[in-house]
Amino acid sequence: MFPGSFDPFTNGHADIVERSLEIFDRIIVGVLHNPSKNNLFSQVERVALITKLFAKYGGRVSVVSFSGLLVEFVASTKSRVVIRGLRAISDYDYEAQMALVNRRLAPKIETLFLTAREENSYISSTVVKQVAMLGGDVSDMVPPMIARALERKYRDSRKPR
Repeated sequence: MFPGSFDPFTNGHADIVERSLEIFDRIIVGVLHNPSKNNLFSQVERVALITKLFAKYGGRVSVVSFSGLLVEFVASTKSRVVIRGLRAISDYDYEAQMALVNRRLAPKIETLFLTAREENSYISSTVVKQVAMLGGDVSDMVPPMIARALERKYRDSRKPR
């Protein structure tokens, strides 16, 4: 299970999924619905984009949306491992705390940390949105289909109403 808000899905996220497929037969990408967040892409859009991105893997990658406690969702999918990507030491502090809380709530669910490749270590969804919103080139930060979706999203938001 690789959970996140994925707003938008970046090259770093894609790399974690692809590397996870070298370890596991199947990966579930869990797209978090958090009503307190003001997402650029709707949950339906995020699921559709990520599904299309990994269609080449057939049934090895499934994309589903969820809300609520992660460990409850993981258990409902019969998964036992939560995959988390780490870009920096600051990510580790937060992710380690969450892994410990999750272990306390569901002792049979493990967390596997994969460190970001160097070329992806500076990429975050927030940075991608900021650059794209200002018309910058994000083609080296996100898969091409996500770059096109960002361009459409921001172009449409700038149109006079």
